[in-house]
Amino acid sequence: MAPSAISPSVSLEQEDHARDAAFNKALHGKSSEAQGGLMAMRQKDRSAQKAAVDEYFKHWDNKAAKEETEEIRKARRDEYATLTRHYYNLATDLYEYGWGTSFHFCRYAYGESFYKAIARHEHYLALKMGIQENWRVLDVGCGVGGPAREIIKFTGANVVGLNNNDYQIERSLKYAKKEGIADKWSAVKGDFMQMSFPENSFDAVYAIEATVHAPSLQGVYEQIYKVLKPGGVFGVYEWLMTDKYDNNNPEHREIRLGIEQGDGISNMVTVSEGLAAIKAAGFELEYHEDLADRPDPIPWYWPLAGDWRYLATLGDVFTIARMTWWGRGLIHRFIGLGETLKVMPHGTQKTADSLALAADCLVAGGKQKLFTPMYLMVARKPKA
Repeated sequence: MAPSAISPSVSLEQEDHARDAAFNKALHGKSSEAQGGLMAMRQKDRSAQKAAVDEYFKHWDNKAAKEETEEIRKARRDEYATLTRHYYNLATDLYEYGWGTSFHFCRYAYGESFYKAIARHEHYLALKMGIQENWRVLDVGCGVGGPAREIIKFTGANVVGLNNNDYQIERSLKYAKKEGIADKWSAVKGDFMQMSFPENSFDAVYAIEATVHAPSLQGVYEQIYKVLKPGGVFGVYEWLMTDKYDNNNPEHREIRLGIEQGDGISNMVTVSEGLAAIKAAGFELEYHEDLADRPDPIPWYWPLAGDWRYLATLGDVFTIARMTWWGRGLIHRFIGLGETLKVMPHGTQKTADSLALAADCLVAGGKQKLFTPMYLMVARKPKA
């Protein structure tokens, strides 16, 4: 069994925004207004949390890489929207605790702090795309809006976020108001495989490590193509297995499946498939490069590896400490104790352990150059 082709058979899920809003209210309550991280996690409803945990992990429990079949992968693709939505119901607060509000990787320069490097990566995408002031820009899979807020400040563009997770939308609106850019930011609930925006309505579209959640890259790229104006630009940092990946190699498969499980991915494909998908969607590909393959002295995965050799500023100590083996062990025990004392909802520890597995597989994939989280593609919709 090989990873699915660029446009595999996919059954689109029926959207039900009222159902999702009701579940969001039941699970998260008013925790979107909390500081974030551990404080927000404490406020979850336990029964709703259990439902989210059961729904998400049914795709991974007792499904080893060596036993993976096309039927198992298809089941994940067919429930891509539910899988992604529940993944972020479970993982968002842990992401904010461990990483901040921009849920992506980046390159690092000597002496550069973690958060400055994250922001520079966002600026670089905006620069390569040529985003201009007051353009109408779509952020596909916007998370809690960290990259969008930085791009708004950098370019002056008006950004619309698309997200299928109500909780993340609520947090993005909270942050935009706090930072004084609510007039430049809005967020819309929706499935990026079936966008409801009018055709030809955006000057630019970008996605930062988000379209990997699509069951078909060609499918999501076609939706982006549809809503872009003729001559409009699309830029993406895509998660892809490199063409060094061998699906018949058990270790390679373990790495891919660990990344997919810990990061809510239904169907990750290779670089060559990603390039074929964007061209098949109708785009004119203007630039593409695996930024992870540049000969940087500091690897993109060093924070996940907890490698203190690359620590640039004292301000990064606590961020990196959370990624070390003892930092993860400490949070594992802390959350486990919280579950025992019933101050943390059941399943939080399982989610944290799944994220830790993903971190190990991301590092392994990065070191062996089997995986990249930053394959940059910049493409344009033809004018005619």
